[in-house]
Amino acid sequence: MYNAKAYSAASATSPLASTTIPRRDTAEHDVEIEILFCGICHSDLHTVRDEWHSIMPTVYPCVPGHEIVGRVTKVGPAVTKFKQGDLAGVGCLVDSDHTCPNCQDGLEQLCPNQTLTFNSPDKHGTGPVTYGGYSDSIVVDERFVLRVPANLNLAGVAPLLCAGITTYSPIRRWGDLTGKKVGVVGLGGLGHMGVKFARAFGARVVVFTTSENKKEDALRLGADEVIISRNADEMQQHAGSFDFILDTIAADHDINAYINMLGRDGNITLVGAPEKPLAVSAFALLFGRRSLSGSIIGGIAETQEMLDFCGDHNITADVEVIPIQKVNEAYERLVKSDVKYRFSIDMSSLKSA
Repeated sequence: MYNAKAYSAASATSPLASTTIPRRDTAEHDVEIEILFCGICHSDLHTVRDEWHSIMPTVYPCVPGHEIVGRVTKVGPAVTKFKQGDLAGVGCLVDSDHTCPNCQDGLEQLCPNQTLTFNSPDKHGTGPVTYGGYSDSIVVDERFVLRVPANLNLAGVAPLLCAGITTYSPIRRWGDLTGKKVGVVGLGGLGHMGVKFARAFGARVVVFTTSENKKEDALRLGADEVIISRNADEMQQHAGSFDFILDTIAADHDINAYINMLGRDGNITLVGAPEKPLAVSAFALLFGRRSLSGSIIGGIAETQEMLDFCGDHNITADVEVIPIQKVNEAYERLVKSDVKYRFSIDMSSLKSA
């Protein structure tokens, strides 16, 4: 066991501050990674402030971060996929039971016994829970370590490990999107990735937003058209015309307005998680044989596929790079949606913390 530098929260009301945490020594199948960049996900904030207490109460101290990119510094004797010096990534998961039907199908994200990258019981006994990527290093089983394409900007790669796979997975699963009309609801950390992926898959991409001032940016990111969802006339002009819609909104909203945008056999997939249940009109689904579904990240193989796809198409997240010392300020800005479109922490700044 060794000590690593990190930033942690001591309670739900405490700011994140410099600390040291234990990391396990590299075992037979482990990969040790020097963390270069770590993205900030909204779930980091929710967990640090214990806002999901009823679902997954936070254990303190809490070291968040599950969008990790770094360089391999050490490997266990049985590791075959990585060597010292390789670029590597770690996403939302660091382990699963490997035996359940979901794991057998490569869907570790649905494993009932998964181990999250932070705030999950640590079966290695290093601490009471796992500690995430707001740290200078991490040790992970090689089965949950991902290869990072060398041609991509690493700061922009980090958010791909959550925001990227969250949007890639349902878009990829829908099928051949070439020439199809695809809608993306919301243009934030998730939505901007949805636009990039749908465009790369050959779809005609339309962004739904309530903000007129996001129109120019949506077009820059690859949208063919932008609909201001508050404008009833614009919505009506597109009613019943979409093949697939990706809904990234985490706030309460009228889901039926978007269901009505779908054509026959169209699907809308939720990747945002509104706090309150959404009221769904059965008739909106029945007429048109439409469907509503949900999706959460992806398995390890699919996440690797996503990274390779990004390497081939030069796709990264739009990020604002910050030093770790500005993480508390970044959290306050995140609440106000004051970032285009994800924060990425330059972990070299931790050396002076």
